[in-house]
Amino acid sequence: LIQFVVPHRSALGIPASCRLSRAESELRCRVPGGKLCSDRGRCECGVCICQVTESGKYYGPLCECHDWVCETYDGKVCTGHGKCDCGKCKCDEGWYGEACQYPTTCNLTRKKSNEMCKNSQDIICSGAGTCQCGRCQCANSEENGLVYGKFCECDDRECIDDETGEICTGHGKCYCGNCYCEAGWHGDKCEFQCDITPWEIKKRCTSPDGKICSNRGTCVCGECTCHDVDPTGDWGDIHGDTCECDERNCKAVYDRYSDDFCSGHGQCNCGRCDCKEGWTGKKCEHPHSCPMSVEESAKKCQGNSNLPCSGRGRCECGQCTCFPPGDNRVHGKNCECDDRQCENADGDVCGGHGICSCGRCICQDGWFGKLCQHSRKCNMTEEESRSLCESADGVLCSGKGKIWQLSYPVSVPDRGKYSRSGRLMCNGVCSCGNCECWEGWNGNACEIWLGREYP
Repeated sequence: LIQFVVPHRSALGIPASCRLSRAESELRCRVPGGKLCSDRGRCECGVCICQVTESGKYYGPLCECHDWVCETYDGKVCTGHGKCDCGKCKCDEGWYGEACQYPTTCNLTRKKSNEMCKNSQDIICSGAGTCQCGRCQCANSEENGLVYGKFCECDDRECIDDETGEICTGHGKCYCGNCYCEAGWHGDKCEFQCDITPWEIKKRCTSPDGKICSNRGTCVCGECTCHDVDPTGDWGDIHGDTCECDERNCKAVYDRYSDDFCSGHGQCNCGRCDCKEGWTGKKCEHPHSCPMSVEESAKKCQGNSNLPCSGRGRCECGQCTCFPPGDNRVHGKNCECDDRQCENADGDVCGGHGICSCGRCICQDGWFGKLCQHSRKCNMTEEESRSLCESADGVLCSGKGKIWQLSYPVSVPDRGKYSRSGRLMCNGVCSCGNCECWEGWNGNACEIWLGREYP
């Protein structure tokens, strides 16, 4: 017979064998901030018994250490160049920083380093930090860690309430400078309280399909604020008590040049077209007098595109009318040509150094580039030119500028990457410090893929 001995506890929750009073026991378990065992365990006779309540483990005399709370960079704890020890990164040799993100020896040029530190708006470290060897060091003057992110793009100081000095007024959490409020609170900094219960709030904002504000708006105290996508409309294209009505569904082509609902042949009621006599189709786009069916008409207007009239015009009985009306820059049987793509920011066609053919520039001799913006005359050495074409990792035109002879057949999915001779095509050609990128590629070194499917 095996007997288990359970230690007897007093009414205060302290083992009977403990000679310390409750006050003495808790004094030994209390951290300087006043919390018992850092709120991560229980106190037994002056000793903290750590309890795991989330991923990772707690340890230390006062449960103050957590192996998952070290600084991260680019999604990695201690950047993968150190170990987490009681909330602080111990860096490997050759690395330093609170997240071990900075190499002690930098092999990058200043230009390459700055390029790696630019955000999507080409601003170095979002203007809130300095660039250290291709990595941003955010400016936290008070060392509070409120400015963070790979490009210092997050500033949680925006969440601090001016009156209370608390983040999100103590009624929400801040993520990258935005407050996400607890149930029953709202406002930019969660400063306002609702006068109805959270359950009633959810009930009022739930649309007939069971979604909050139809996933097209924001619920504030039981009322939906719909996301208006039409800046020219008086009341917007999305409306309804729960944003259930989307007038965009009534437009044959959602184009800023087109203001016709139901193709001009019907009335839009909560996202559905009620057609006038003599017209049919979801968007009232098809006349009864047309000898073709709705499907045949749409197929004829679609051609080789994914959308009727290439998404740039109106289809009526198999014929496309291109938008914007009266602008001959969009043309073709199926509106497949958009010569606006040949214009630069100043409206110049092909930079004045070529002609536009169905949305693509054909450059004159001595010029190249998507908009014929680069001259083939070069006043720099080949070495200088190559250095300007290198990607962040120091490879010319993103590592695909060289030509390699293949010794194996090309599979069908890869044919787009190879020339007829079986040679690997590069992302672009380096000329006078500029990379001329192939279609689908962009960036200073043709390193950014903008196509629908990655090649």
